[in-house]
Amino acid sequence: MNQHIVDHLGKADAVLAGVMRAVGPPAIELDAECHPFEALARAIAHQQLNGTAAGTILRRLVESCGTGAFPTPRQILDAPQPRLRAAGFSFAKIAALRDLAARTLDEIVPDHATLQALGDEEIVARLTEVRGIGRWTVEMLLMFRLGRPDVLPIDDFGVQAGFKAAYGLKKLPQPKALAKWGERWKPYRSTAAWYLWRALELAREGRLPPPAERIRLPVIRRRRKRSAPIRKSRKRPSRRPDRRERTARSSRSAMRAASSSARLRPAGARTPSRRRPARRSRAPASKK
Repeated sequence: MNQHIVDHLGKADAVLAGVMRAVGPPAIELDAECHPFEALARAIAHQQLNGTAAGTILRRLVESCGTGAFPTPRQILDAPQPRLRAAGFSFAKIAALRDLAARTLDEIVPDHATLQALGDEEIVARLTEVRGIGRWTVEMLLMFRLGRPDVLPIDDFGVQAGFKAAYGLKKLPQPKALAKWGERWKPYRSTAAWYLWRALELAREGRLPPPAERIRLPVIRRRRKRSAPIRKSRKRPSRRPDRRERTARSSRSAMRAASSSARLRPAGARTPSRRRPARRSRAPASKK
């Protein structure tokens, strides 16, 4: 079966064929023993942490909440928050862990056999309802727990970086462009993703072969946002007043100012005259 997958991918993509020759036969290991609840709970614990720190938190969780085994959903819900905090879970992860436990008891997160009967996108839509569980987490479960053969995690950094290194690109591919290029790998895109992860490892070790050919990724055009239509103002355009109107306006303003000042003057006060005082004539200087 593996040789059939390798032959199909090699014929569909010359660059990936060179990577497969350098890596060897695919070896995707499945871990289908644990319940999907445990797999997702472990994924929540690993978020934003390295493997060692996440392993320590999970070991404390088993010791404090479980009876020698991984805790059940009921044990997670019955555990007080300080106990989960002492194990090393943040408040956000505790909320996600409890939501996962509650949805497992409600059978929104079913057992392994029930998930196997569902399609890939149906599983993604169902499990991403859980708080803290995104599409990437469900894709890892599809690949390494359920063994689904046609999953391409286009948002995974390792897949993007491996594609960039294997195909000799200058920058990481856009997820939509990677998805469009990966159409040629169907129905074995999970194996292609596995080889892209191995290509990144070979690039770091300096053993990645040069690409067999130069490629050009499909251009993904961004949709421009439509701007709101400009509404025309209903106001009439302003008209500049002529000279007569300006004169009338100034006289009305003067009359209003005079009436307001008259109301403010105390009773008996004289109105100041607006006439200028007459100039006094100087007497001629006397001659001595």
